[in-house]
Amino acid sequence: MLKLFIIGIKDLKIAFRDRAALILMLVAPFLLTLGMGLVTGRFSGSSNTGISDIPVIIVNLDQEQLGNALEEVFTGGELAELVEPTLSEDSEAARSAIDEDTAAAAIIIPAGFTRSVIPQQGEFDTEAEALQIEVYANPARPTSAGIVKSIVDEFISRIEEGRISGQTSIFQMILSGRITPQQGEQAGMEMSEQLEDSPANETLAIKLNTDTNAVEAVQFDVLAYLAPGMALMFLMFTVSYGGRSILAEKAQGTLPRLLVSPTNSAQILGGKVFGIYLTGVAQMLILIGATTLLFQLKWGDAFGVLVLVLAAVFGASGWGMFITALARTPAQVGSVGSAVMLIFGILGGSFISLEMMPPAVQMVSKITPNAWALDGFTTLALGGTLTHLSTPITALLTMGMILFGIAVVLFGKKNLVQK
Repeated sequence: MLKLFIIGIKDLKIAFRDRAALILMLVAPFLLTLGMGLVTGRFSGSSNTGISDIPVIIVNLDQEQLGNALEEVFTGGELAELVEPTLSEDSEAARSAIDEDTAAAAIIIPAGFTRSVIPQQGEFDTEAEALQIEVYANPARPTSAGIVKSIVDEFISRIEEGRISGQTSIFQMILSGRITPQQGEQAGMEMSEQLEDSPANETLAIKLNTDTNAVEAVQFDVLAYLAPGMALMFLMFTVSYGGRSILAEKAQGTLPRLLVSPTNSAQILGGKVFGIYLTGVAQMLILIGATTLLFQLKWGDAFGVLVLVLAAVFGASGWGMFITALARTPAQVGSVGSAVMLIFGILGGSFISLEMMPPAVQMVSKITPNAWALDGFTTLALGGTLTHLSTPITALLTMGMILFGIAVVLFGKKNLVQK
């Protein structure tokens, strides 16, 4: 283990002594983030978000507690600098306005939405699904529409978490014999009544935050989307650069000389991979620190950011090793790695929000670490914590393990490091 660690630290030092690599690892993503921030108005000084007065049409067909709560999120004044809401009663007219490019998105709250979440007397059903809120987005305004959808997604996720936790609690009590099925229905109705009678919309079942701190967490900084996107795209360069070094050292005879020492092939390959991983983590943390200090960018929960960085680099490193295992020469790793960097950047949403892309592209994007990690960073920027990152973190770790496993098999067939 000590030898593995020493090899990894050695490769980390070598990577940060390479000026050309540093330009692509740190300077390029930083300058691209700065340039895109200037284009979007992030540094204009007129707003702390870089985007303001996003035209949004709200069609509240529900006209009950939860529908009114979502309407209040956009019209209550807390997001006054970010959105410019317009109320409508005609969903088709709202969609037409989006098609005509007069607004960024239309939020259509269906009739009966509240009742589908909070059942009324005699309607309690643990298997019933809540009606879906529609966000009809304008493809010509991907960033603005993506911000609106992120706010709605956060609202819905909090409702769904409370709904499912309440149903699960009742179901578990029925299974354990603490209450009968008839009592379970009554408990569900009592829970619904508590929510209806709560003026602050706060109960054990569903908690809708309306305090100042929660509102500040929802205010979206455009750099909170652009900076992670650029960092993740160039992370793919870093891991492919590290993989290229493995083949380069083999061609130069460095690996055979290492094998003469009392170090086995597993330790050597593991140390090289560990060095690539450390380089990727260092790159991400440096970029996060730089944007925080220079742009006052709020990345969100610090512990959540750290865990997400570790998972994102693990997933990206898996792709780096997979590319290296398939390549025959360092040049092939470099060319393929650069192509993958750009393709994953586009598919992963570094340039255009995935919500604006066709469903087929959104499905394909799931193979990229960029899409999963960017989803996690957006969640954190909107006030989420580590508990909200279970899906992207699990996906990134699974991706990394599968790709590392395939790479090890391919390395073995190629006898890359074998005595």
